[in-house]
Amino acid sequence: MIFPENLKKGDRIRIIAPAGKVQKDKVLPGIELLQDVGYEVLLGKHVFDRIFQYAGNDLHRAADLQEAIDDTQTKAIICARGGYGSVRIIEKIDFSPLLKNPKWLVGFSDITILHSILNKLGLASIHGAMPAFFLENKKPTRSFLSLMDLLSTGKSQTETVANSLNRAGVCSGELVGGNLSLLYSLQGTPWQLDTSGKILMIEDLSEYLYHTDRMMQNLRMTGQLKHLAGLVVGGFTDMKDNESPFGKSAYEIILESVKDYQFPVCFDFPVGHIPKNLSLMLGAKYSLEVKYNSTLTRIQP
Repeated sequence: MIFPENLKKGDRIRIIAPAGKVQKDKVLPGIELLQDVGYEVLLGKHVFDRIFQYAGNDLHRAADLQEAIDDTQTKAIICARGGYGSVRIIEKIDFSPLLKNPKWLVGFSDITILHSILNKLGLASIHGAMPAFFLENKKPTRSFLSLMDLLSTGKSQTETVANSLNRAGVCSGELVGGNLSLLYSLQGTPWQLDTSGKILMIEDLSEYLYHTDRMMQNLRMTGQLKHLAGLVVGGFTDMKDNESPFGKSAYEIILESVKDYQFPVCFDFPVGHIPKNLSLMLGAKYSLEVKYNSTLTRIQP
C-alpha cells in the first residue's frame, strides 16, 4: 500500500466536485478555513457548475479531477461534496499518475467510489469530512480537526461509546469500506471490494430498511463477510421503513447478516452522515478492540 506524505503548512490542496452540485454558501467558509490554517487552496474550474443534480457535466467534472491528479504540486484532493455522480466519470480518469506522485484523496458518501478504486490500485486515502462540515457556529468542527490531524500526522485512534449490540473481540487488518450503498453498486465490477482478512467499515443514509437487508445479504452471499477480520458500523442515518414495517433496525439487520461468524463487531462508530464524522485512513492497518467501550487504532508502519 502506498501512503502519500503527511501534509505541512503551505502545501497545496485542490477542491473538486466529482458528483453532486455544490452550494457556495455551504462550502466557501470551509475552504476559507483551510486557507486560514495555512494551506494553499485551488478550486477546480467547474466546482460551482450546475447541470440538474450534478456539479457540471461528466466531462467537466472528470477534467477537474484529472487536473488535480496530474498536478505534481498538489498534496491533497478534497472533494467538495458527495451526492451522486462519481461513478459516471471514473472510466474517463487516468489514475496512474497517483502511483508516481501520490496525494491524499478526502471525502465520504459518494466518494466511496473513488476510495474503492484507489484501494484496488494500492493507494491509501482518507474517509473524512468535506468542506460543508468543517464549521459549525463559525467554529471548526471535531470532524475538521480530526481530518487535519490525520493529514498532518498520520495518526488515528478513535474510541466509541458502548452499544448493546457490540460483539466483543480483538483483531487487526487493513481498513476498507465506506458507504454501503456505493459499495453495493460496485459489486460485479473490477472495483468490487476485497474484504478477506480486513476490517470493513460501513455507513449509510436515508435507505429503506429492506434495501439495507438486501445489500447485507448480497455481501454475505458473495463471501465478503465470511472472512472479515472485524466489522465497524458507523451512522445509519434517517433510515426509512415501508407502511408494512420491516421489523428490525438497521443495526439489527447488520448483526443478523454476520451471526454465523465470530469476528468482533463495533456499532455506533463516529463516522458517516452524522455531526461527528471522524477521519479514517482507508488502506492502512488498524487494530480493533471491541468491549464495553471500543477502540480503533492505526498501526503505524
